[in-house]
Amino acid sequence: MGDVVTDVVARHRGPLALATDTAADIRTVPGGAGANAACWAARSGCADVRLLARVGQDSAGWHELRLRRSGVRPLLIPDAEAPTATVVALVDTATAERTFLTDSGAVHRMNPADWSPGLLDGVAHLHLSGYLLFAEQSRQLALTARESARAAGVPVSVDPASTGFLAELGVDRFLALTEGVELLLPNADEATLLTGLTEPADAAAKLSRQYPVVAVTLGASGALVAVRGEVVARVAAPEVTALDSTGAGDAFTGGFLAARLRGASPAEAARAGCRAGAVAVGVVGGRPPER
Repeated sequence: MGDVVTDVVARHRGPLALATDTAADIRTVPGGAGANAACWAARSGCADVRLLARVGQDSAGWHELRLRRSGVRPLLIPDAEAPTATVVALVDTATAERTFLTDSGAVHRMNPADWSPGLLDGVAHLHLSGYLLFAEQSRQLALTARESARAAGVPVSVDPASTGFLAELGVDRFLALTEGVELLLPNADEATLLTGLTEPADAAAKLSRQYPVVAVTLGASGALVAVRGEVVARVAAPEVTALDSTGAGDAFTGGFLAARLRGASPAEAARAGCRAGAVAVGVVGGRPPER
């Protein structure tokens, strides 16, 4: 459950030149943390991946087609009053690092009326994009879905999504809102922000006292996994030439979840997530190549 986004990816060579032109390769591609993770889960072996999201009415058909081509069953709610969320991703080709300009659009108009407990029929795992927690209506939807999952015995995972929005929401509030979640999937910056600790391993260990499993992505350094207060695995990332880091964390999430649903240990799942992330940084945008 989460966000479908239209990504405008601008890969620029060298520093941005203020008040004038900077040459860039610009592509418009489908994205969104929730949608990306769903697509990577499907690519990583999940046979039935469903995505609940809200999109602008004018682009609903395009996004539905792109999700289906990636093996995801879209449950999209067309919104006549708000556009599909849009992100302008500025990617420095020298480092493949990205900076986002975000218009959340229809994402934050998701609300409890969009939910039905029947959406969990046949579902083995519910994943929530953290972007849902950053506005009142979508936050209530996320909490409603979490409670439905708890009642149905369906485990829940959360990706904190954004240090900027997380700091705005407040760490204590985020921790309270995600109480009862079985799996947290932050990157290193999000993990340290949530704990006030400087070392990702220490942060992961601390977070895993609240969340039974915590998998922290470390970019090119791979990932680490903590379980019930202890770091149990450190996984190296495959060496690749990165073009665009957009969606690498979402790819890790999709690969990790697909492996766990096949019965993999947390360490094995982290390796699968790192393999997916390595593929993701080799393509422009946050999605795997379409089928």
